[in-house]
Amino acid sequence: MENITNHKTIIEIKNLHKAFGTNKVLDGFNLVLNEGENLVVMGKSGSGKSVMIKCLIGLEAPDSGSILVMNKEINTLEREVIDELRTEIGFLFQGSALYDSMSVRENLEFPLRRHTKKFGKIKNTTPLVLEALESVGLVSAIDLMPNELSGGMKRRIALARTLILKPKIILYDEPTTGLDPITSKEIILLMKSIQKKYNTSSIIITHDVDCAKAIANRMILLIDGINYIEGTFEKLSSSTDPKVQAFFK
Repeated sequence: MENITNHKTIIEIKNLHKAFGTNKVLDGFNLVLNEGENLVVMGKSGSGKSVMIKCLIGLEAPDSGSILVMNKEINTLEREVIDELRTEIGFLFQGSALYDSMSVRENLEFPLRRHTKKFGKIKNTTPLVLEALESVGLVSAIDLMPNELSGGMKRRIALARTLILKPKIILYDEPTTGLDPITSKEIILLMKSIQKKYNTSSIIITHDVDCAKAIANRMILLIDGINYIEGTFEKLSSSTDPKVQAFFK
């Protein structure tokens, strides 16, 4: 995909360090996400991708370093302010994380009822629910239960639940894991459509090279706790560095 340049920075991570005992997970990691950009972060299991995301949304405190989200330093914010900032950040969990006891409609209504400070008390949530479902092409599923949905449908509904808060940033955790190749392509096309329609800025954690090739404006490889190399898919995939080549074999 085309590289996004000349856009304002929406997330900036500087010199991030995080260790658990003697295990240095992040050892001076840096990241910049530009407005409207899809940034793919790849790394081996245990490389620190999930820890980086947890630090980014304030669930894990870094040992040192700076994390700016929309010009706000996460490490200095009070809990109430962080909670408010999180309404601008959508998160698509790897397992979709739908509430099994709630219908699709109720799953999408839940964040609206939880975040009344952003939206106020909405008497009729149906228009917003339908708008979000239309964005993922599943209006017909509004009254289904999660156990009636396929894996691909669950991923779409989870994405609709993320979109209903109209976030400026979306964090995708392995969006195509566990899906068949055809459904994976559908999810990738949907992610690209959402980026174009809503001008979202996204960080995508993935091991799926095909997904990275299709979705990334830019990529970072997290190796040895740092942003070892970054650039376009073409730049990284043509690298002769053995550590980089290992991701594209």
